[in-house]
Amino acid sequence: MSISFQTSLFDDFEAPAADGVAAPRLGALGDAVERIDLGEGAWLDVRPGWVTGSDELFERLVDEVPWHADRREMYDRVVDVPRLVSWFGSDDAFPDPLLVEAQQKLNDHYGRPPQQVFETAGLCFYRTGDDSIAWHGDKVGPAIDRDTMVAIVSVGAARSLAVRSRSGGEVRRFPVGHGDLLVMGGSCQRTHEHSIAKTKRAVGPRISIQFRPVWSREA
Repeated sequence: MSISFQTSLFDDFEAPAADGVAAPRLGALGDAVERIDLGEGAWLDVRPGWVTGSDELFERLVDEVPWHADRREMYDRVVDVPRLVSWFGSDDAFPDPLLVEAQQKLNDHYGRPPQQVFETAGLCFYRTGDDSIAWHGDKVGPAIDRDTMVAIVSVGAARSLAVRSRSGGEVRRFPVGHGDLLVMGGSCQRTHEHSIAKTKRAVGPRISIQFRPVWSREA
């Protein structure tokens, strides 16, 4: 798949590997993570530029992930989902070793609380500004009416992730791309919604990597 996009200025300053391309690597978490209180028991953790050399990771995922287009019933017809997707369960091999390292570092940082261990990886490929996702809360939370965490690592060009309370009020927007990490936690999936809107602006492609726990309904 041939994709072109504006590279990250941070990646441009990274020391290149032997082939002249900056090798992707993970930065520190700890105090580099900023927590944002959304109210109603919901919070976001933000760590800009967690993946340095993220453009190389983006290109590897474009080429190596088995992308497919979903179709979904909407009202009285079946429509194409406006993005490409791929999903890796807890028993599947992740498509890149850096995703395995990211999963481990996230679990180390958050301490592996019961039912909150990141185990799966879902990937979404937003190819142009026409690709999007509507307002929603991730099903891992509201499907069982419990708090949960979802960690999102974004590579490629930045897109605006919007977050709003289900009860109304301010819509907050967070530009995510070029190796940024955003973790939604607490009641976020139940009390809030998030989306990536379509845009007519010229935007480059972005890949979102979502790490989620696996819930036992009996727990």
